Amino acid sequence: MTELFEAFRVTVQGWAEAGLLPSSLAYGFAVNALLAGVIIGPVLGLLGTLVVVKRHAFFSEAVGHSAMTGVAIGILLGEPYSGPYGALFGYCLLFGLGLNYLRNRTGLSADTLIGVFLSMSLALGAAVLLVLAGRINVHILENVLFGSILTVSGVDIALLAVVALLVTVPMLLFYNRFMLASFNPALAQVRQVPVKALDYLFVVLVTLVTVASVKVIGAILVGALLVIPAAAAKILATSLSRFVGLSMLFSLIATLCGILIPMEMELPIPSGAAIILVAGSLFLLSVLARSLLPGLRGAVT
Repeated sequence: MTELFEAFRVTVQGWAEAGLLPSSLAYGFAVNALLAGVIIGPVLGLLGTLVVVKRHAFFSEAVGHSAMTGVAIGILLGEPYSGPYGALFGYCLLFGLGLNYLRNRTGLSADTLIGVFLSMSLALGAAVLLVLAGRINVHILENVLFGSILTVSGVDIALLAVVALLVTVPMLLFYNRFMLASFNPALAQVRQVPVKALDYLFVVLVTLVTVASVKVIGAILVGALLVIPAAAAKILATSLSRFVGLSMLFSLIATLCGILIPMEMELPIPSGAAIILVAGSLFLLSVLARSLLPGLRGAVT
């Protein structure tokens, strides 16, 4: 896999030096970021369709925001600040699974439980960061929270590739079941679809994507990229297949443009923020297109 990444990097740098690609791609770190975007963008778009259909936008945002606490705990335990993946994954997974467990066993609404969990998580994260303030410069965490293309390494790309495989395979195998359980849980249970098991699997997939996307998009903003491209696609899609295809395409475009535009224009904007701004622009364009062109009416509900 390392040799494949290296061959891709050399090829892209050669095309950039020849003027066939943006000049910023002549640098190794920029190619790393581009490759990371190509890997994770479509995966976020694919998973985002479930987030939108299941009406779990607030949930995915909560998991993303809980990553701040996972990062803080990881650094406190001695993990490197640039990639505290162990604590980040462990904490986000416990957060999501615990939230889903209580959602199925209390009479409280999902948004109430998310509000409680997220408030407690952010308070814990703030407390841990204060403890760490005397040990490290807390501004270093900005790269983890909001994304930074300068920190994407070969290890990060390999992690993205593995996570993309781990997420894509179950999504392709169980996508129809996921959709049926999302649209009509009662009918899914009648057809012997394991609704609760799929809910827990969904939590694990969201957690995996959140952790893997930290370097490119940032822990705080990854939830937005799970929601915005899929929401834009839902506005325009006239079938389920187009819904999935447009969501993956919009997510890929937002990721690549968000990475390249700040470098080409020399803008001091974190890659995560730029990616979300591009995704938001695509959403607004989708709304405008639907308003101006009556033939573009989304059929996915």
